[in-house]
Amino acid sequence: MPESAQPPAGLDLDRLAGHLARHRPDLVDGALTARLIAGGKSNLTYVVRGGAREFVLRRPPLGHVLATAHDMGREYRVISALAPTAVPVPQTLLLCDDDSVLGAPFYLMERVSGVVYRTRTQTDELSAEQRRALAFAMMDTLAALHTVAPDSVGLADFGRPEGYLARQVRRWGGQLDRSRSRPLPGIDELREGLGATVPESSSTARLVHGDYRLDNLMADPATMTVRAVLDWEMATLGDPLADLGLLLTYWDVLGGGDAATNNPVADGLGPRAGFPAGSELIDRYAAGSGIDIGPLHWHIALGCFKLAVICEGIHYRYTLGQTLGEGFDRIGDMVEPLVAHGLTALKED
Repeated sequence: MPESAQPPAGLDLDRLAGHLARHRPDLVDGALTARLIAGGKSNLTYVVRGGAREFVLRRPPLGHVLATAHDMGREYRVISALAPTAVPVPQTLLLCDDDSVLGAPFYLMERVSGVVYRTRTQTDELSAEQRRALAFAMMDTLAALHTVAPDSVGLADFGRPEGYLARQVRRWGGQLDRSRSRPLPGIDELREGLGATVPESSSTARLVHGDYRLDNLMADPATMTVRAVLDWEMATLGDPLADLGLLLTYWDVLGGGDAATNNPVADGLGPRAGFPAGSELIDRYAAGSGIDIGPLHWHIALGCFKLAVICEGIHYRYTLGQTLGEGFDRIGDMVEPLVAHGLTALKED
């Protein structure tokens, strides 16, 4: 889709051009054009071109924004901090916390070339060897993230790791209360069950991405390696098994079971798309990270709850006409199977 002189919703190019002229004139050598990148279900991501230069702009969604869920400053900070590590991230360019420019904070980063694999149309073209290599690269990158010592990159104060898992249950329960617009059978039972069975954190606090999955990675299609990890809006310090549990929720629940059929959240992920099963991903991660993964059923149940709440929040914004892009009409259908699987996972020994 070509860039247009008419900006997409949420992006005032005149105001952006004025801000860049004052703070980063080196980024622009011509009139600004922009387009919304398809596929985003939370923060809005645009490709912006200013003459020969091209970069990416991230800002919070329109309308119903959940508290603490779209903090541009935190996202910008963690990406900047990880630049010298083995975790591939885009180069950050500018942070703006002045709402008067675009109506919300935003930041700019380099545009990394590569492919975001998110649909069956894309992944069906990959060979079995390519899918395996890509899945293992995804796990190696997650292991690399979880072996970064937060204090070594200036992120020792990036979160409160003590009580992280209990706070996750409370936080997403609170987000649910602010997004609930219809009956959701079983979700309160899942919430209460998680709160009553919070395990001890398994290891030293690590950097947690918060929404780690294949379609939040920019991949090199020639080598099936990861060129950049994207969408850091929920990053913090906490238990790394929360990342692993959520990834397995995307992979084996939405990408492997009945919920995998024709869904807009994980269409190109998991065993149904020809990728290795979650058990192989777990083994790869454990070998690369050195982290004791222990039983994962509680973390998968938390992943189901968290993703159900996220889907319900997106569904709520869709009902209010506050989403941009396609696929939002089916997001709400994902909540019921996620809740059901989460309840089942909680009962596992």
